Amino acid sequence: MTALPRLLLAAAHKSSGKTVVSAGLAAAFRAAGRDVQPFKKGPDYIDPMWLGLAAERPCYNLDFNTMTPEGLIRLLADKTAPGALALIEANKGLYDGVEPSGSDSNAELAKLAHAPVVLVIDTMGMTRGIAPLLLGYRQFDPDVDIAGVILNKTGGVRHEGKLRAAVETYCDIPVLGAVRRNPALEIGERHLGLTTPAETGALAAKLDEVGRIVGGSVDLARLAGIAESAPPLAAPPAPAQPRSPAPPVRIAIARDTAFGFYYPDDLEAFATAGAELVPFNALTDTALPPADGLFIGGGFPETQAAALAANRPLRDNIRTAIAGGLPAYAECGGLMYLCRSLVWHGQSWPMVGAIDADAEMHDRPQGRGYTAFRTRPGQPWGVENAQARAHEFHYASLSGLPAGTRYARDMLRGHGVDGKHDGIVVNNLLAGFCHLRHTEDCPWVDRFVAHVRRHRS
Repeated sequence: MTALPRLLLAAAHKSSGKTVVSAGLAAAFRAAGRDVQPFKKGPDYIDPMWLGLAAERPCYNLDFNTMTPEGLIRLLADKTAPGALALIEANKGLYDGVEPSGSDSNAELAKLAHAPVVLVIDTMGMTRGIAPLLLGYRQFDPDVDIAGVILNKTGGVRHEGKLRAAVETYCDIPVLGAVRRNPALEIGERHLGLTTPAETGALAAKLDEVGRIVGGSVDLARLAGIAESAPPLAAPPAPAQPRSPAPPVRIAIARDTAFGFYYPDDLEAFATAGAELVPFNALTDTALPPADGLFIGGGFPETQAAALAANRPLRDNIRTAIAGGLPAYAECGGLMYLCRSLVWHGQSWPMVGAIDADAEMHDRPQGRGYTAFRTRPGQPWGVENAQARAHEFHYASLSGLPAGTRYARDMLRGHGVDGKHDGIVVNNLLAGFCHLRHTEDCPWVDRFVAHVRRHRS
């Protein structure tokens, strides 16, 4: 049993301002000298970027789809340093999830982790109505410990006073603070959610200001006390994973404003597997760094299409390397970049051309949510006829693929490339729309690194 101060910040619905409040609290606690270890429930890349920067620690995802309950608790315990406060940001509403039973909801995570819940309520257009909302949330599942509420997006003093009076009169839930509507707290949104930190200017100053505003609007001492009230956490031991000595390999990884969707624990798994990740910038570098393999994750190649197209030397270099058999893996945005062209808003830009297809952006998602697939024979790496879970969120589709295109995956749930398959195979390249997560059940990093090592040998 380990003492682990923790709390889960949830809401009644998505777009309630949870990420801004969570990032603000992380920055405020950090400024006050309290270490915060951020976590994000569910599959997400962008919100964890903000939380990680605010806390100055990597933010890790807790996802029922790709992780076992034991794996969730083990990650929570392993990544929270002694004395740090684990701050878990929920996704969507407290009781929302894919399963009608609620078995993958934020509430279920709170119960599994024995984490007190603080509700962040969007109060725009609301006064006395907050009382039945909170009463309903508390009574819906009495096993969920709703320990407090933060009134978010409040108006003036009069609006806040009415809200506080309603909560204090009808609800036995403490109000921990009220965050006024403020343009300084706004983070831009677009088709995949919030803009990334890399696209936001004056980043350090922005987060400091968010921390100052949120920290000055919320009772940090009471929040810390709620986190400290969480019972000791019993984390199951990690299964033994004996490793035989293996020669190290170097893997080039795209890290820039176009490509940045990577899970921190996946990147850490590369080091454990004996791989050095060597970053390169797809917008400015004219050639790949010396490496034994290539990894291009998801991101926003469409917003950087002009710059990616203008960097022809790198595009030619990558196409030649893949044609020559360089082991490579690409997800979503990386897949789009490796196609012949990328079309968005009626304009077409040339891309790498390693994949004989054109990527086109649409106004609506082409694949969105949890996925499951079975691996096909003949894939470059992995286990044949094995099932795995992943997720996808893409507005792009591929056109012009030849009839003989090789695929690594048969889709059991989700869309993938064509509704039936995912994971295009070209030489030693595997590229798909599914985002993988390195877990005990799907150790994809170990398998990819072993593939790179075999090819080098």
